[in-house]
Amino acid sequence: MFRINRFQQLLQFLPRSTFEGMVTRHKADKHSKGFGCWDQLVCMLYAQLSGASSLRVLEAGFNSQSRHHYHLGVGPIKRTTLADANARRDTAVFEEAVRTLMAAVARPVRQQSQELMYLLDSSPIALQGRHFDSWTQHNKTRHTQGLKLHVLLNNQHQVPHWHSITAPNVNDLSEGHRVPIEPGARYVFDKGYCDYSWWHSIHQTQAFFVTRFKRNAKLQVLHSSPVSDADRSWLLSDEQVLLSNKYPRGGRVNPYDKPLRRVVVKREGHATALVLATNDLQSPASEIASQYKQRWGIELFFKWIKQHLRIKSFLGRSANAVRLQILTALIAYLLLSLINRAQGHKKSLWMLLAEVRESLFDRLEDQRQAYGRRRQNELQMLKNQATLFG
Repeated sequence: MFRINRFQQLLQFLPRSTFEGMVTRHKADKHSKGFGCWDQLVCMLYAQLSGASSLRVLEAGFNSQSRHHYHLGVGPIKRTTLADANARRDTAVFEEAVRTLMAAVARPVRQQSQELMYLLDSSPIALQGRHFDSWTQHNKTRHTQGLKLHVLLNNQHQVPHWHSITAPNVNDLSEGHRVPIEPGARYVFDKGYCDYSWWHSIHQTQAFFVTRFKRNAKLQVLHSSPVSDADRSWLLSDEQVLLSNKYPRGGRVNPYDKPLRRVVVKREGHATALVLATNDLQSPASEIASQYKQRWGIELFFKWIKQHLRIKSFLGRSANAVRLQILTALIAYLLLSLINRAQGHKKSLWMLLAEVRESLFDRLEDQRQAYGRRRQNELQMLKNQATLFG
């Protein structure tokens, strides 16, 4: 009886029929010449999951598993064909695949009654050297030459909910304005996203935010809550404030005329305190401080994908190939998250990736087959013991 392998098990969360629907909408296979988007997706996912370090290694490793190609719906690959597809083929299909998987991850989360909390940040992806400089030099910043990956992360399940890829000179706040805001959700971000108009739009959507005031913020104190003896070791103040600067910069009018909350928290090992800003006037100060502390989760997310997936070294050096590889890394991460959830979160994502990497083309046993094999081993062990002590 035919049994699927681990690679096919992952791809079940992105069925080929669904993916081909995206290809048809974008007319992406119009000039494919026998190597379509599905072939490209499978090859690039293989590169991410196997850790292939080059196109030559990818070609040799993938073609050595020719007996599995039919069931994956692909054939042998040539590295030159894959390189051409990565350099020239529009990334719109892969973008839609990422959004589809993000929606699949988010669907059961929204059905739960608990409050959603999202973490927003960006991370630079350095691209320097031969063939990179021709398209990264003109928009580099003092700190980064390459691209910037912006992510809105679901804090509870550590999975991306929204993303964008931009040049490094694009301001984080510009991308923040594109983030879809959900009523009742909570958004945590650092002071790089300080824009009172954007804060006001979040508040108008009946969502909450937790961030930091800038040092030069002009505030009028409306009310100061007493600090209990139990909290005095870490909580310096808890106040309701009003933004008193009506024209913060550039002649723009500040529309935020509602009370905000300023929570000042002592930081161990730092001379300066954290000055937190939120439109949540009800939650305990300890909860607000804890929510901002959890912003570290998105830093860990960026660290994880850079360490364990391939978005630091690239199989192609064109802008299109780099973007496509980043998108494939996000697809791989989402597929791993979906299968981990389907299996009851029994392993860390890193342990699951390690297992997948070592058994990518191994056939899977169903529960009945696994039980039969274990039972046969137990009976053989009993038989051996009877012989030994007979």
